[in-house]
Amino acid sequence: MARPHERKDGGASTAVCGSVFFDSDEPSFLPDWGTPGHDGEFVAHYPTDATRDVIPIPCHSHNDYWRRIPLFEALHYGCTGVEADVWLKHDELYVGHSTESLTRNRTFRALYVNPLMDLLAKQNPSTEFANATGHGVFDEVPDQTLVLLVDFKTDGAETWPVVVEQLAPLRNSGYLSSWNGSVTTYRAVTVVATGNTPFDLVIANSTYRDVFFDAPLDDIGSSAQADNAARPTLFDKSNSYYASVSLRKAIGDVRHGHFTAPQLETIRMQIRAAKELGLKSRYWETPAWPVSLRNHVWRTLVDESIDVLNVDDLRAAAKVDWSKHEHGIV
Repeated sequence: MARPHERKDGGASTAVCGSVFFDSDEPSFLPDWGTPGHDGEFVAHYPTDATRDVIPIPCHSHNDYWRRIPLFEALHYGCTGVEADVWLKHDELYVGHSTESLTRNRTFRALYVNPLMDLLAKQNPSTEFANATGHGVFDEVPDQTLVLLVDFKTDGAETWPVVVEQLAPLRNSGYLSSWNGSVTTYRAVTVVATGNTPFDLVIANSTYRDVFFDAPLDDIGSSAQADNAARPTLFDKSNSYYASVSLRKAIGDVRHGHFTAPQLETIRMQIRAAKELGLKSRYWETPAWPVSLRNHVWRTLVDESIDVLNVDDLRAAAKVDWSKHEHGIV
């Protein structure tokens, strides 16, 4: 089986929606193959080249918009989650880490909604050969959902209706995971809201939801919650998808390159609590340096059955030994 960022034939993936992506290891013969006016013009590219032979892995592309090619670079390495920080300015949603980084052309629609619509249209063609529906972004695992984590940076009550409205193309095409009042159905894209997102707006509709909450992992996994199984929780699969917390907030610093016994016990308790609620556990603010510490933290979290690994270095995450992780749809 190929690594998530490699083709099965050993070459490097080159095309995303018809454009050059990464350096190619393709053969040097017939260099004009597939270009306009040359042999193969209409057959050179497989319709789903963007994720052809990519095996999804449970990693989350932190601050995805910083990458050279937002969204597609994460998909190239197999990440099943991407993150967009959104700022409501002049009735438009702009994507960036801070207001100083915002530019007019880097909008939520331009970086995420529209590219996802284009990609999913290719994954679900209506042609004389097929009328595909329900396929996600990954060609190899079409049932795998992609998490679009939307981090509200501006006032939640003002930002919420604009996010909901801009998701309309994905919603109208049937691409969004949703809850119908009794059952949650996962589809190509699962939208999860975090940051300044008001939980009361997430749950305001009691019969339909397609934007889910990023539940506080330290709250649902607290000692009080764990010791009292009868205590009700606000968060479940009807309103939430991720359950997240800063690793530093949850357990403090990982000193001397090793977790302490109490730190491991806290991690196990929180991961267990999330699984019992049907939510996906995720720690952010994990150490990035030194690399040896980062890798140790990653290995430990995978060994402890974390559901999603929050990462900045996608290439390194793709090299993680995921054999101990629960395979299948993540």
